[in-house]
Amino acid sequence: MPSFSNTVLGAIGLLALSSNASPITAHKRDLKFDYNGEKVRGVNLGGWFVLEPWINPSLFEDNDAVDEYTLSSILGKDAAKSKLSQHWNSWITEDDFGQIAAAGLNHVRIPIGYWSVIGNDDEPYVQGAYDVLGKALDWAAGAGLKVMIDLHGAPGSQNGFDNSGRFGSIGWTQGSTVDQTLKVLNKIRDDHASHPAVAAIELLNEPMGTSVDINTVKQFYMDGWGNLKNSDVAVTFHDAFKGVTAWGDWGSGMWSLLLDTHHYEIFDDSQVAQSIDTHVSNACDFGSQMASTGKWTIAGEWTGGITDCAKWLNGKNKGARYDGTYGASKIGSCDGKSTGTVAGLSDADKSNISRFIEAQLDAYEKATGWIFWTWKTEGAPEWDMQDLLANGLFPQPLTKRSRKFSPFT
Repeated sequence: MPSFSNTVLGAIGLLALSSNASPITAHKRDLKFDYNGEKVRGVNLGGWFVLEPWINPSLFEDNDAVDEYTLSSILGKDAAKSKLSQHWNSWITEDDFGQIAAAGLNHVRIPIGYWSVIGNDDEPYVQGAYDVLGKALDWAAGAGLKVMIDLHGAPGSQNGFDNSGRFGSIGWTQGSTVDQTLKVLNKIRDDHASHPAVAAIELLNEPMGTSVDINTVKQFYMDGWGNLKNSDVAVTFHDAFKGVTAWGDWGSGMWSLLLDTHHYEIFDDSQVAQSIDTHVSNACDFGSQMASTGKWTIAGEWTGGITDCAKWLNGKNKGARYDGTYGASKIGSCDGKSTGTVAGLSDADKSNISRFIEAQLDAYEKATGWIFWTWKTEGAPEWDMQDLLANGLFPQPLTKRSRKFSPFT
């Protein structure tokens, strides 16, 4: 909501919700980041507290697991706790936060699953990641970074993706799963909303609004906002795959709302076949859509990827659209793109990826900003910000543009 201060929004919301409350004092909350005046420039810490086989393939190489649920089930509680504890304490360290801040970023988005916050005894997940999250908040504060805590997996799975913790059917909204999700969010609020680094809490990552009742999703968002509205955090909600412009008339009387939309141009047969010029044009158009919502709006996930070649990106042991191994006509070879390093990419790929990244940076800053997916991988060069920075494909400083890459010069 670029044109209103939090105080004014609070007053509007109070007048709409209660004729007796004072709009001057009761909800006058200054957020920890100026989403009106500054651009969000951030990175996701993917593959840390919510495993994804394509980010962390080494954890999935010698077993039949396809997600964190099946990995924990196969290993058993004790072995899973040992293996994952080692991962939680090594995948991201305090040094990473220093590197992120040194690159000029101001936000990190940290995905976490419900099972790490409030576990269910009848599930194979193991706990311990939530304790490391507490350390991470202190590391962020020490580095001068703001944190968006992102509830990435809900009970039953909100989208059926492996990044929800459990690949397969969508069971969220059935039984008591929505109430359980709200309880998890309330615990995150109670434990961490007052932390000086926590500037935003995302109610739920990527609920599949095209499969579950969108009215149920909207009511969940309203209930989640109601529980968080008196905290000094931006209440973040995903567009639920309904499109970034579908939410312009939603949220009347609510304040501190931050709309999160995710932009990828590779998970569709026609998109992955597009030229770099078309990719750039699409990104620019999408940035204009983001800027038209009337709300603070960020691209909370996006990538340098112009192919879907990264190993297991479409699911463990599944191929890629780009090379025709995932049910599409072959566009090109995934050699050097499926695993490896940015330095090992072809000069043409480096040029195209750099151009695409710069176009997206400009596009998303037409709105409130961006958070790249993801900080590091075990060998997915188009997605690995740490590696992209080290090899000059991600600009330094972040506002630097190469004339030959820029879509606006």
